[in-house]
Amino acid sequence: MPVVFRLDGIRFFFFSNEGDPREPVHIHARTAYGDAKLWLYPNVRVAYSRGFDQQTLARVTRAAVERKDLIERAWHEHFG
Repeated sequence: MPVVFRLDGIRFFFFSNEGDPREPVHIHARTAYGDAKLWLYPNVRVAYSRGFDQQTLARVTRAAVERKDLIERAWHEHFG
């Protein structure tokens, strides 16, 4: 489970087994209180969210938008 970055106690990561066939580029965000999955393309958008309030989900989404290039680079480095 490669962690791409952390922000304010939120871990942003993807799973090493992202389906077969592999799902499109996305990122998971998790704390002890909630988790979310965000698709990166065509625009960053929430696939699902559980436990995050609107403010936290907005922060998670902003972080994914701001680090979209980093997330995509880590994805391709990991999956080849």
